[in-house]
Amino acid sequence: MMTRTVDTTQELAAFLRTRRERLDPDAFGLPRRRSRRTPGLRREEVAELAGVSIDYIVRLEQARGLRPSADVVEALAGALRLAPDERAYLFDLAQQRPRTADKLATTAAAPLARLVADLSPLPAMLLNHRYDILAWNGEIARLLLDFDTLPPPQRNSMWLCLMHPGTREFYADRERVVREAVAHLRAAWAAHPEDRALTDLIAEFTAGDEEFAHWWAERDVKVKGRGRKVLRHPDVGTIAVDFETLTPLQDTDQLLVIYRAADEESQSALDRLSPR
Repeated sequence: MMTRTVDTTQELAAFLRTRRERLDPDAFGLPRRRSRRTPGLRREEVAELAGVSIDYIVRLEQARGLRPSADVVEALAGALRLAPDERAYLFDLAQQRPRTADKLATTAAAPLARLVADLSPLPAMLLNHRYDILAWNGEIARLLLDFDTLPPPQRNSMWLCLMHPGTREFYADRERVVREAVAHLRAAWAAHPEDRALTDLIAEFTAGDEEFAHWWAERDVKVKGRGRKVLRHPDVGTIAVDFETLTPLQDTDQLLVIYRAADEESQSALDRLSPR
């Protein structure tokens, strides 16, 4: 059940359990006793690795109101061998990572909106942490979708990928694209526990898309700022694009996403999309 906002105590408990259960005892040189009926490490093994008591781990995993210190969070991250994005997520859940004073962005900062326009002919758009599309240029509208034709609540790249009927087959490797987006969204969810609109959006996705619900339950956390996507454009065919995501220092809740053609054929396809 989704709550109206993030219940960090419950989510911390669930995250610690899922990370512990994913660990391979062989990787720690631990014996595979016959009594191991559940996957992963035992609570007492994690406690020993982190230098805390077994009771402390039990209370954390049972969501019994503990708020671990930064030192304990660091020890748990090391014991559970968390990746950097997972470690940051754990710090957010424990409310031990310093937060910026930035307000949640619901409109584009004017200088950034002008920058998006000036980046033409590169396709570019401006997002917030919810994946709301705050500003875009003509090139990305012709590449992805004319966002002007959508009501504002649907101008969200995650909503479009999951819910818009015209984009479901748009990505050649849709599962990877969506899984990465879900993992990024989970990190944003923990970093903004006060954002009720984001929690409502996640609840909508969970109720309306079985794949999202399945991947969200896996609790993968990954912030992916660059990569490659292969698009199936209805007018010009397959286009491979590399993307880069930049965070402005003065508006850290806004994300500038820039696409570039990944090869000559894709550049030719992008050129054909440009007005003559």
